[in-house]
Amino acid sequence: MSKLLLASALTALTATGAMAAETYAIDTTHAQIVYHYNHLGFSTTYGMFSGITGEIQFDEADPAASSVSVSFPVSSLATGDDERTAHFQTEDFFGAEANPEATFTSTSIEVTGETSAEITGDLTVNGITKSVVLDTTMTQKGDHPMAGKPWIGFTATTTLTRSDFDMGMYAPYVGDEVEVFISVEAMDASAE
Repeated sequence: MSKLLLASALTALTATGAMAAETYAIDTTHAQIVYHYNHLGFSTTYGMFSGITGEIQFDEADPAASSVSVSFPVSSLATGDDERTAHFQTEDFFGAEANPEATFTSTSIEVTGETSAEITGDLTVNGITKSVVLDTTMTQKGDHPMAGKPWIGFTATTTLTRSDFDMGMYAPYVGDEVEVFISVEAMDASAE
């Protein structure tokens, strides 16, 4: 009888471990990437990407074992100026024709607090992949009041160097460093 109980307990532990990470699908309508850079010392210029898709594998018991993989269309860029937006799509910057999507895939997560972590991953922009670190905070986890299913939210920040991605035109007069702010919501993909 004790062998049967032990076997049942081990089976339950194995099943719990296998299902520890929950899959959350990015809510494209509530996910944005906003960036800004210095323009000739006179102003700060902003832009935004949307259309973010992907998933978060969130392991609440062991957040460091979680992962994230997302992509977004470069064509979703909004700068507030049609001429600037069109120029950013060219080979001078994002090379959208040859590289229509940007991607980020996590490679490791270091938990830094109860709701914070540094997520290291591979960012591919303009056909170039570089390792970047996202300073991330979980803003909320719980049932969505309107969708009626589990939901999760995060914000993240990082600083990128344009020239690392072969987009350094006009640097250093136009800032080579770009401050990035990310906000995403994601829904439990298994919930009906």
